[in-house]
Amino acid sequence: MSKPGRAPRPTYQNLADQDSLSGDPVADHVFNQARRRAFIQDVLALVRNEPLGLLPFEEVREKLRLGGQTYRGLQEVPLDQIVGSVARYRDFSRAFAPRHESLRPRWQRVLKLQGRLPPIDLYKVGAVYFVVDGNHRVSVARRSGSRTIQAHVWEYETRVPVESNDALYDILIRQGYLEFLEQSGLDIHRPEQRIVFTIPGRYHQLGLEIANHREWLDRQHIYTVSFEEAAVDWYDTVYMPMVRVIREQNISAEFPGRTEADLVAYILHYRDELYQEWIEMPPEGALSLREEDLTRELTQMTEPIRRSEQVAQEFVERARHNLWERFVAWIKRSILRWEILDGRASEDR
Repeated sequence: MSKPGRAPRPTYQNLADQDSLSGDPVADHVFNQARRRAFIQDVLALVRNEPLGLLPFEEVREKLRLGGQTYRGLQEVPLDQIVGSVARYRDFSRAFAPRHESLRPRWQRVLKLQGRLPPIDLYKVGAVYFVVDGNHRVSVARRSGSRTIQAHVWEYETRVPVESNDALYDILIRQGYLEFLEQSGLDIHRPEQRIVFTIPGRYHQLGLEIANHREWLDRQHIYTVSFEEAAVDWYDTVYMPMVRVIREQNISAEFPGRTEADLVAYILHYRDELYQEWIEMPPEGALSLREEDLTRELTQMTEPIRRSEQVAQEFVERARHNLWERFVAWIKRSILRWEILDGRASEDR
């Protein structure tokens, strides 16, 4: 199968010429409603901290260094998973409502020809799709209440996830995720891993965390541990024990809009605060320790398996007793409708 644009495609231009909509009050009314909907969707997206516009495919391809493409055939694609476009990403809202008056003639022709139109062309990246050809058809289908649309699909290989609620801001964060995986190889050794942040700069912090963990491992072995080996051990003995506590205690509900990886970053920061307090004000009896004994005590304090679960549990208890944070979380969940995230991909939910 050739790439989109090379194979002869059935078009609706001739049919559209036969069905002029000039002066059609019904079509004008429907388009005007769709434009108002685009404005409302943009305002609500700002209030709810949701993606404001469509994702630009070329920028996603560049930032995530997408691999080769494979034709996946003609499929019924869920419309709510089409979140980007190759060329028309500025013309429509995130839900593909038309933003500009200039779209009226073509949009109304597509509206008139529903049921007689060819399949659209899509690129798939992760769990989402980008329109190559058929933006107006997607827009009209969503306005009409359809849930799926027929499409020829070409899938691109990606090393990091892309999901339906991602904005361009998230793609920039995913770029850091890609660099982290290239350095650590964690997705190769632990393919089930899913360390997705919503805050920039976190992957650099993880790199430093793993470097410190590598030093700790070197002290336990007679050989030098590689960064990739340290990353796998850190994932097994530090990251996942914290994630298990997060899941068992269902603490994600207290942090709407934040992922499990975000919560692990909060816990690591909390651990570092405790560690600093211990150094500045050691427990009773520690002041009498010799320097080498104190160093040994500090090393034992940061022993990965024991401390990870313990600190995570302490963090959970602190979060649940902070009434102000719980009130803010309720506002985000109930009023602003922020999503409660977990470690699963969109297609697994």
